Amino acid sequence: MTDQSLFSAEIEATAGVFARVAVARGIERLDGDGALTYRCEGEAPDVGELVRVPLGKGEADGIVVALGGADLLDGVPAWKAKAIIGKSGAKLPRALIELARWMAGYYVCPLGMVLATMMPAAVKHGTGTRMVEMVRRLGKKEGDGAGTGGTPVPRDGVEEGEEAAEGTALESSATKEKKQGRLSPAARRAWAAIEAMPERDFPLALNELALRAGVKSPAPIRGLAKAGLVEITRETTVRSGEVAGLAGLVEPTEKSLAPTLDQANAIEGVWASRATFGVHLLHGITGSGKTEVYLQLIARVLAQGQSALVLVPEIALTPQTSVRFTRRFGRGAVAVLHSGLTASQRHKEWARAAGGGARVVVGARSAVFAPLESLGLIVVDEEHDGSYKQDRLPRYNARDVAIKRAHQAGCPVVLGSATPSLESWANARPAGVRRYTLWTLASRAGGARLPEVAIVDLAAERHLRREMDGRDDGRLHMLGPTLERELERTLSEGGQAILLLNRRGLASQVWCRAPRCGFVLRCDQCDANLIVHKVPEAGRLLVVRCHHCLSEQRVPSLCPQCGGRLAHFGGGTQRAEEELSRKFASMGLVDGQTLRRIDADTMRTGRDYFSVLEAFSRGEVRVLLGTQMIAKGLDFPNVRLVGVVDADTALSLPDFRAGERTFQLVSQVAGRAGRGEHAGRVIIQTMSPEAPAIRLAAAHDYVAFAEREWADRVRFELPPATRMARVVCRDERSDKAKAAAAELAQAIHAAGGVKVRGPLPCTVSRVAGQFRFAVDLLGGKAGDVQAALGEVRRRGLLTSDAKTAVDVDPLSLM
Repeated sequence: MTDQSLFSAEIEATAGVFARVAVARGIERLDGDGALTYRCEGEAPDVGELVRVPLGKGEADGIVVALGGADLLDGVPAWKAKAIIGKSGAKLPRALIELARWMAGYYVCPLGMVLATMMPAAVKHGTGTRMVEMVRRLGKKEGDGAGTGGTPVPRDGVEEGEEAAEGTALESSATKEKKQGRLSPAARRAWAAIEAMPERDFPLALNELALRAGVKSPAPIRGLAKAGLVEITRETTVRSGEVAGLAGLVEPTEKSLAPTLDQANAIEGVWASRATFGVHLLHGITGSGKTEVYLQLIARVLAQGQSALVLVPEIALTPQTSVRFTRRFGRGAVAVLHSGLTASQRHKEWARAAGGGARVVVGARSAVFAPLESLGLIVVDEEHDGSYKQDRLPRYNARDVAIKRAHQAGCPVVLGSATPSLESWANARPAGVRRYTLWTLASRAGGARLPEVAIVDLAAERHLRREMDGRDDGRLHMLGPTLERELERTLSEGGQAILLLNRRGLASQVWCRAPRCGFVLRCDQCDANLIVHKVPEAGRLLVVRCHHCLSEQRVPSLCPQCGGRLAHFGGGTQRAEEELSRKFASMGLVDGQTLRRIDADTMRTGRDYFSVLEAFSRGEVRVLLGTQMIAKGLDFPNVRLVGVVDADTALSLPDFRAGERTFQLVSQVAGRAGRGEHAGRVIIQTMSPEAPAIRLAAAHDYVAFAEREWADRVRFELPPATRMARVVCRDERSDKAKAAAAELAQAIHAAGGVKVRGPLPCTVSRVAGQFRFAVDLLGGKAGDVQAALGEVRRRGLLTSDAKTAVDVDPLSLM
């Protein structure tokens, strides 16, 4: 018998130990789930476990998606199957494997890439993991102190009788006294402290327990272990610092509030269908108490022994939301997951959710993959927000993934918003099909009133300024006289203000003043203007940056084309900050103290957000100036004025969602005002005062706007009246990108089942040196778009490399 035959016989003898592994990189399988089959040597890994496998001439990480016998080989000889190199121990729950399969099909993305997104890098790499001695108190109840996988530390000198007593349900007082009689004075003091501690504090790290017990070293605790009063085990644990803002919030400190009639209707309505899947749209005006509805539903879920997942749209929101949930349920019950955490914090919070220690997870987009078992409820707060959509592979929308996860778990999902996405409204609108159940909170909680809103015509404001000043000073004024006056009044009365300007930088354009030139400074690599930024840490140096490819250069002193003088046009948050500092210096508004700017240039980490919001809540910061991140979900009772510096920023974009985004942004930021005992006021500056999005936002009339917008989407066959996907082809040569897009469009048309538009140049036709052409697919019902894309992918025309980008349910066509 040949060596190969012997090896084959050995494989046959161990048939059944094969694993399908989905690898995140290096392959592009056009059929099936894209997983590869490997041989298991020794103990087989679990489904969902992260493993190391050979791939080509190298190695790669992957997730086990199935275990089985020779049937997994698809006819390939068993001796050709390569063996798994190693197991990591890190695992995804089986429920997430099934969710990943759905995502791979729906978003037309390799399964391995989806699975790699689900498991945080900190978990894959074991960041913060170390061996720690953990202490459990014994002799209380049957089962107390049972190890959870740790290795007991040998207890030399423990007598046989003591060993037997340790396993009893309740030790006699005589036995205890006998053990304690042999303890040192320090050990007795430690035991007295340990007996007084609540049961929920255990297990506890040895060094931490010694500190809390008031002893100078762990030695007295080890004496207690020898006496059989405690058990010490060595366990693998994740160590990290506390999440910002949650230190000290150990016990629940906040009680449930008495719900309003609208809140009670929503709570009881959702709870009545708790045993089955259903999507509930909670449409509540700003300040109506949507969070209280979430909290009371989650309290009921926890009482049933189940878990809950809460998604919020930005890391700026997560600290405030997580503090609220922690105060209600206690730190031990709540885990926080968002990109602002350190790697070790993220690993620890993920492990707490996976181990069942935390049964409520609060987090941003990627928290939809939290490893919770026994899900009883999913909440998606501010469900309309665009940050739930990931802009790189896999391009998923966490709101829609949350709905699918709830469907698989058989539990309700609540989508909350004052300005629901048109997709959600179309599924819940009274005049529609009603796939979702609609609950409405029509009034603010606590009797607060909606703020008074004034639309200010910027053209008229500039004329008014000329009349007031008696001349035109030639300066760009970001704040008109009306907003200036209201801001002065608010600050003089002790109030706080939020100013929204959804545009970063100092100036939005650099152009030549020479009459016959008109040169505009643009990016060499992108079809976009360069934006002027001031760099404070470099002596207030002026630079121009591309907001697409992120390139940067110093501002030229003269026109590169004719040598003429250059001028700056337009303004962003930096210019508004400068203007505010000049105008209100006499009132104590100084950069970094009472005035703070919040945008992507100043807020680099989650801690930056949290520290500014904390200062604002304490009243140390009087005015927040920022981009859209200050418009979402913030609740500060002393905010009496909200100013929208330029409401036209989103409205002027060539995108079919421009009106919807404008309405949502203006409505959301307006809702930050008047949440306390003082009335709120909102000033909206615009060059388009009659635009429906602005006029209806000022009137707080979401339904009128949504119905108007829905009619337009039906008329022009745009989402959500139809299903849509966009494929963008890229290349350094325009003709090659266009040809690739044309070939793709022809193949999609041949596949049938969808309408095809394009190829057409993207609105930003060149980014980072790559020309971009788009092909749009429009289908009448669910699955049409995926079927067409799947057929084209099987033909090898659609890959997940950098040359082709597939975006199912795109939020923007820019």
